[in-house]
Amino acid sequence: MRRRTVLATALAVAAAAAPGVARAAAPGPSVTRTGLTTLDGQAIYFVSYDGLVNNNSFQKNGLLTYKGYQYAVWYTADRNAVVGRRALGASTWQTVRVGHTLRYNDSHNVISMGVSKADGRLHLNMDSHSDGFTYVKSVAGLMDNPAGLSWTASRFGAPQSTLDGLALTSQFTYPQFISTPEGRLQLSYRAGVSGNGRNALAEYDGTRWTVLGEWTASTGTYSSEHGSSTARNMYLHGIDYDRGGRLHAFFTWREQNGAVMCASGGITNHDTGYVRSDDRGRTWRNDAGAVVGVTGGADRVSVTDAGLVVDPLNPDHSLMNQESQFTDSAGRPHAIISYVPGRFGQCTTNYVADRTAKGRAFHLRKNASGGWQKTEIPVPLNSSQRTRLILDTYDNAYAVFPYGRIAAASAASGYTDWRLLYDGAGLNAFGEVVVDETRVAQDGVLSVMYQEKSSGTTPSALRVADFRLPV
Repeated sequence: MRRRTVLATALAVAAAAAPGVARAAAPGPSVTRTGLTTLDGQAIYFVSYDGLVNNNSFQKNGLLTYKGYQYAVWYTADRNAVVGRRALGASTWQTVRVGHTLRYNDSHNVISMGVSKADGRLHLNMDSHSDGFTYVKSVAGLMDNPAGLSWTASRFGAPQSTLDGLALTSQFTYPQFISTPEGRLQLSYRAGVSGNGRNALAEYDGTRWTVLGEWTASTGTYSSEHGSSTARNMYLHGIDYDRGGRLHAFFTWREQNGAVMCASGGITNHDTGYVRSDDRGRTWRNDAGAVVGVTGGADRVSVTDAGLVVDPLNPDHSLMNQESQFTDSAGRPHAIISYVPGRFGQCTTNYVADRTAKGRAFHLRKNASGGWQKTEIPVPLNSSQRTRLILDTYDNAYAVFPYGRIAAASAASGYTDWRLLYDGAGLNAFGEVVVDETRVAQDGVLSVMYQEKSSGTTPSALRVADFRLPV
């Protein structure tokens, strides 16, 4: 049996290497809806900043998969923070209330999850918008033995206003957990306020949290053809490690002074930038490799640094902040950005109305030659809101639009064949959706969490739709 196995393997290798022997082409993108489950038939519903607190697409992660189980977080109609889990493929979810109630009707106050692989804990950070936050963590090992440990409130610690006693900032927003290749857990957040804030990092090593510090600056002068601004904040499209351990972050700047815009009804976001780190977020470099910031140091990434902008755009086109990013199998960064193209005019006067009527999403990526390419996705936004990006096993790209619509392009085409694969029919989704970025690599399924449209403050159903991708 061993001789036959070795011979078969040798023949297969020889055939693959032999000239003139055709290899099977990698499949192009496809989606097949395979399941629909309900997290909560009556989840809290209110529209704030054009979004919902349970479905702001920038929350990382509102939905995640780890060791054969999927986890979701949300607020109930009575404002309780809940975390649910299910075995992959299961039709029902187990739920636990973690002892916190939502303070305000503010859609920024999302719940984000992270897993510290060093000790198998689940971490939650929630309910913050330029003020304090609430932090909850599970007992050690809960994520490593989900089938053997019951899903009960006793598995979670009491809510805290610090990270195990470590205070961060009195103006905290946008928690995003990221796992390092070594199994540490990092927390990315903004210190300060919109238009005058800095990005920062903290890190958990399986024993304790430490502050790494701020790595972006809010100072410096930015000038447009209309006027100048001396304060701003960097909005991240994401912050993610690739398979090789490089940390990637696309971003856009938001200026504090509206004088940089052509009209007061627009939004001061401008330019798409990119930075990376090869030392776990301690040192930041631009695309050319030059150091542009040191976390916790005096030199921070600033609007005046050279080599940051990879797609220039002035503040007159309602460029969206906190859109989406992903890295492919070769470690090349991809992003979705959206704005009102110049063919519709050079001055947006109402960013919600103009984005809804004329906004388009674009796929921005680094190609194999090291250059940046941008492709317009031929699907109107029909919304002021954000689009999510994921790549499948074959590096095909999928853009998950508001209302749960899914468009895709193949890697084989160089991402030039974008088309709509799923129109969201039957979902009745409100707008932005949350995507499980972690599940695709584990079993080839795209999970999308969405909330059904409602009115006023009438609760509505929160659901997860599953789509099979090529495997």
